[in-house]
Amino acid sequence: MKRKLNTILVTGGAGFIGSNFIHYLFGKSTSGEAAFEDAQFTGRVVNLDALTYAGNGESLDDIDAEFGTGASGERRYFFEKADICDRAAVERIFREYDIDTVVHFAAESHVDRSIVGPEAFIRTNVLGTHTLLDVARAYWGISLDNQRDDVLFHHISTDEVYGSLGETGYFTETTSYDPRSPYSASKAASDHIVMAYHHTYGLPVTLSNCTNNYGPFQFPEKLIPLMILNMQRGTSLPVYGAGTNIRDWIYVEDHNRAVWLILKDGKTGEKYNIGGENEWQNIALLDKLIEVAANGLGKSADDIRKTITHVKDRPGHDLRYAIDCTKIKRELGWERKMTFERGLALTVRWNLTHPDWIRRILSGEYMQWVEKNYGDRDKQHA
Repeated sequence: MKRKLNTILVTGGAGFIGSNFIHYLFGKSTSGEAAFEDAQFTGRVVNLDALTYAGNGESLDDIDAEFGTGASGERRYFFEKADICDRAAVERIFREYDIDTVVHFAAESHVDRSIVGPEAFIRTNVLGTHTLLDVARAYWGISLDNQRDDVLFHHISTDEVYGSLGETGYFTETTSYDPRSPYSASKAASDHIVMAYHHTYGLPVTLSNCTNNYGPFQFPEKLIPLMILNMQRGTSLPVYGAGTNIRDWIYVEDHNRAVWLILKDGKTGEKYNIGGENEWQNIALLDKLIEVAANGLGKSADDIRKTITHVKDRPGHDLRYAIDCTKIKRELGWERKMTFERGLALTVRWNLTHPDWIRRILSGEYMQWVEKNYGDRDKQHA
C-alpha cells in the first residue's frame, strides 16, 4: 500500500531546518533563488513547535499568509504551539488533523548548551521522542497483529551519534554508536527508541543521520551565522583550539530534498546517512567564509582575519565527522546539488539582507510574536 502523505506533522517546524523543510514542501525556496526541484506536495502541513528560544514563527510568516490563516481557498498550513512532551496536546493534534506522516525535527541541538544544561536535552530529545512515537502507535492502531504501511514516522538525527573519526574513514549506516556529548547521547538514545518501536510494535519508521547544515534562518549561535554576525559587528571570531576539527557541510535544501525522498520511497525500518561530501577544518572554513563575506560587508578580508581568536577547546570535542551517503544515492537517487561556494554566498547574502530577523532574534523581540499570535492558544485547548 502506498504511503498517504496527506497530512504531515512537522515537529520543530519553526526551527532552522524544519522551517526550511516546510518552505520546500510548499515549493518556496528560502535562498532567494529557485529551488533545485519541487516536492510537488499537495497535502496539508501541521507545524508543531514549542517556540523555545531557537524556534521563530516569523520564519514562516510567508507560508502562513499564502497557505494558512491569510489564505484564500483551501487551507493547507496549520501551526500548533505545543510541547512534544505534552501527551494530551500531541494526542489532540493527531485526532484533530488526522495525521498520517510525522517528520520529527524537534530537538535541543546545541552541543555547548548540552554541556552546561543536559537536562533539557534528555527531556526533549528522549522523552519527547518517546511521547510522539507512543501517540503515533496508538492513533494509527499499530501492533504486531495490526500492521500498516500507509503511515510513517520519520526521525531526523545527526552524525554526532557515531562519535569521532580519525583522519580517514567515514560513518556508514552500520557504524556503531559512540556519542561523546550530552547532546549526541540524547540523540543516540532517541534513535534507539525509534528503531525499538519499529522492531517491537511494527511501527513504520525511517531514520536519517545528517551532517552539519547551513543556510537561511539558522539561529546565530551556530558557527556560520555567528561568524557572519561577528564580522558585521567587528568583534572577535572565536575558534575552538587550533581550529583543526573537521566537519562535513551540507546546504539545508539538499538535506530537505533527501528527507522528502525518504518519505516517498524510503524503505520502512531503514536508516539513511545524508552528507555533503564536503569536509572542512573549522579554521579553513572560517577563512573561506571571510573571503566570501568581506565583499558584501565592504571590509578587507585581511583585516577581518586579524580578529580570529583561538579559545580553549570544549570538552569532548570530536575530531572529525564525515558521512558516506552511498546508500541514499544508490537506493533513492539523491545527490547533493549545491556547491559549497554558492551555498556560502547565498547564506551570507541572506544573513546580510535580513537584519531585522537577526536583530529580533538577538534582542528576544521575536518572542513577542509568539505572545501576539499564539498567546491564548494554550488556554484555548486547556
